[in-house]
Order: sequence, then structure tokens, then C-alpha cells
Amino acid sequence: MAGTRAAIRYSKAILDLANSKGVAEVVSDDMKTIATTINGNLELSTFIQNPTIKVEVKEKALLEVFAGSNAVTKGLFHLLFENKRFEILGAIAVEYGKLSDLANGKELAQVTTAFPMDAALEAQVLAKIATLSDKKITLENIVDPAIIGGFILRIGDKQYNASVYNRLQVLKREFSN
Repeated sequence: MAGTRAAIRYSKAILDLANSKGVAEVVSDDMKTIATTINGNLELSTFIQNPTIKVEVKEKALLEVFAGSNAVTKGLFHLLFENKRFEILGAIAVEYGKLSDLANGKELAQVTTAFPMDAALEAQVLAKIATLSDKKITLENIVDPAIIGGFILRIGDKQYNASVYNRLQVLKREFSN
């Protein structure tokens, strides 16, 4: 948990700095790239997490890997170097994205379905979203055959479960009472 709290603090500070310099959108793109790269690359993730690798080596490597990044993003690398906290870089990038979206009136909606969404189901989900949020929504579809059918919608801390699996569990509880 301490890593998450620290990541939130760092991301807020970086967002404030990026806003003050008028580069919040550019840094947001950097953070998306960093989050995707670290979460999608086990080798890089392991390298950043490894406590035996010197922080100087980590900073140099990150400056090479993300050479096209904005000065504010590169400043974050140096801050993490000074504080020996490279292991939370991926979490900082994710938190920055959440804060940036929130500041811009955007929100991520995760929709879990048993199979990839078709246009009809997407329309049904968007209609439900309209009752739960007034923000600009980005839909992320997670496919999980275990829910059998229907969908589970998560927006921020709200969840709406319209899955067949959930309905079956409710019926099961009702019959056992």
C-alpha cells in the first residue's frame, strides 16, 4: 500500500508541474507509454524492481528507453533516482493517467463480457453508463467467459453487475434459504 500512496503523491506533483508548464497532455502521453511499456515488458519491469541494480544505471536506461519523453517526464526519472524509488514508476504512470483523465472530465469504464462486445451490447452498456456518470467515458472491454452472459460494468468505485453468473448466484442463494 505504501507504494500506491507514494505513487499517487508523485503523480499529483508531476501533474501539477506539467499543468504549470502547459505540457500536461504531452506528459500524459509519456505516462501512457511508460505504463504500457513497463506492464507489457517483464524484462524492463524486473530490471526496475531489482534492488541490486544501481539507481544510476536505472536512470540512464530509462532515459535511453524513453528518450523522446518531455523534460517533465525526464525530471521524474531524476526525482526517482534521487529518492531511490524506481520500483513505483509503473504505478506513478498509471495514477497520472487516472488523475489526468479526472481533471479532463474523462473516466474509464471497464466492461466485462463473456465474449467481445457487439454494437447492440455496447449501446446497452453506454445507456447504463449515462445513468451512472456524466463524464466522457472510455470503454475498456475485458472478456471473461466465466460470467456466462450479460455484462459487469465498473466506473470508478461503482459497479453494476448484469451478468448471468451473478443472477445464477442470486437464485442459488434464494433457493437455499
